Amino acid sequence: MTWPPPAYQRPVPPVTGADGVRRFDGITYATTPGYRPRLLDVQLPAGEGPFPAVVWIHGGGWLDGDRRYPPPTVPAALLHGAVLGAGLALVSIDYRHSLEAPFPAQLHDVKAAIRYVRQFAPTLGIDPERIGVWGESAGGHLAALAGLVRPGSADAETLAALEGSHGVGSGDTGVLAVVDWYGVHDLPALAAHPLPMPTGVEFPNPYDALLGVPAAEQAEPARVASPVTYAVPGSNPPPFLLVHGTADGLVPYSQSETLAQALTGAGGAVTLQPVAGADHIFLGSPDIPAIVAQSVAFLVRHLGAGA
Repeated sequence: MTWPPPAYQRPVPPVTGADGVRRFDGITYATTPGYRPRLLDVQLPAGEGPFPAVVWIHGGGWLDGDRRYPPPTVPAALLHGAVLGAGLALVSIDYRHSLEAPFPAQLHDVKAAIRYVRQFAPTLGIDPERIGVWGESAGGHLAALAGLVRPGSADAETLAALEGSHGVGSGDTGVLAVVDWYGVHDLPALAAHPLPMPTGVEFPNPYDALLGVPAAEQAEPARVASPVTYAVPGSNPPPFLLVHGTADGLVPYSQSETLAQALTGAGGAVTLQPVAGADHIFLGSPDIPAIVAQSVAFLVRHLGAGA
């Protein structure tokens, strides 16, 4: 028996399906005493690697969600099949929810997962130099932060505090591309936005729960947790694809407009794709497969699948 428990576990043996896809399921990429182990799954296309990889970060208001399930408007078979069919590996991760630990725990976990994938890239069949991130809603917020919290975006003390040392304690967490679906980007601006809260049930305010303090009353924690804070000249941001419904009643479309403007000002390459008339999770969109295909094509272009 090892005590204290190790900070992570080595990859489990893969299982190869009839379709030739190799799957590593339930790898413990980080442990912290008092918390559930953080897990990730890896799926590899049929054929020879190493493959470029995309890290999928689920949504759920930082209060809910599961690495195995995309939003209900996007079938898992569609999302996973599009990624694998394009020659990309898919890494799906869990992270601590906000009532388990407030921010920056969630970003620490995302960065720990990226370090883990790089550390064990030869075993996992992944090219450690070609990693991107893709998230939706709360996961879009974390994907944006993973792309933007990097040297040049903040002072060394702030960067160290946001990097964390969970799992594989040190190493490169940079990514080559970010796909961000209807993410939260400017928390101070959202603090005054009325939330359509469920009726008849007790439900925490997701922004207050994330920060551990009232978002409307604590400007500095909200600023530190906002991706726009780190989209500054000299930060050298990776290319971004922002996809957002114009009728989003939970996270307003203006959130992606704000980040797009900041990225442009920082000298970054950004594509802002509105989904006309769509609500959160693209409710009301008639063509979810086209949105998925556009997102995968963006990743293939910047990660060099098949190269």
